[in-house]
Amino acid sequence: MQTNESSQDTEIKQVIRSLCMMNNRFMNFMLDDNKEAAQVFLRVILGDDKIKVRNVRIQSFIQNIYGHSSQLDILAQDSEGRYFNVEVQRSDEGAPARRARFYSSILDTHLLQPSKLYEELPDTYVIFITENDVLRDNLPLYDIRRTIKQSARDFEDGSHIIYVNSQRRDGTALGKLMQDLYCTDPKNLHYHEFAERMEFLKYSKEGEEKMTDVIEEYAARKAEAAAKAVEEKMTDVIEEYAARKAEKLAKEAAETAAKEAAKEAAKEAQARNIELAKDLLSEGETIERTVRLSKLSEAEVRELASKLTA
Repeated sequence: MQTNESSQDTEIKQVIRSLCMMNNRFMNFMLDDNKEAAQVFLRVILGDDKIKVRNVRIQSFIQNIYGHSSQLDILAQDSEGRYFNVEVQRSDEGAPARRARFYSSILDTHLLQPSKLYEELPDTYVIFITENDVLRDNLPLYDIRRTIKQSARDFEDGSHIIYVNSQRRDGTALGKLMQDLYCTDPKNLHYHEFAERMEFLKYSKEGEEKMTDVIEEYAARKAEAAAKAVEEKMTDVIEEYAARKAEKLAKEAAETAAKEAAKEAAKEAQARNIELAKDLLSEGETIERTVRLSKLSEAEVRELASKLTA
């Protein structure tokens, strides 16, 4: 029992140590109340070394009583009152343009308090860090803003949507940040602001306890895999049983069909033999010769003869 528990504990530690910041939950743990790390993210992505993060929260739930609510992965605010929502999306389906639009609008709804003027609405940034280049222009970063179509001037409404293509992991500041997102060893990180937290989460007892959600997720995956294995095994058993059953039924059907065909053939042969015997007897053949030629029994031939003479 102890061996199994020790083995499971080792396996869980291996799972935790294999995580990188492109794992949504691990990213949350890395940035939770970690202003220095969040500041690095925002400064590098936005190219602004003057950003000073005042607070950062993870899994901020925004209730919308009139429609769809949202849970933001990371929500930070800087010293100028601007808000930054950072979302890590490994699936292309998780980063459609209309989702970015919705997150931007729900931030506005949440941040403009009653009796406040529209001009007091803070600037907002919705930042999607995507595993693949979902916008497909092979750019490291897409800065999306509303523009006046006729003049191509920016429409300064204070809303910003940014897509970061994590596939562009080159030697630039942004490229190094993207490298760090896939890094699993704190010693290999480019930005030291991430290293201390990663070291704590992966190699301390307190860090492992803090990552309860990740461990539970791992356990759920293990349970799901075990259930799937049982299901696949049962499927194999059922398919094998069904195949044997089908083979048996096919064999029985073939045997029944063969028996019916043999009976039908025998009836037809008997009918032909009777007609032949009648013809022979009508032409005056003897009982003995009719038996020999018709292959009927002597009793059958004599019964036919008695009927013909009656």
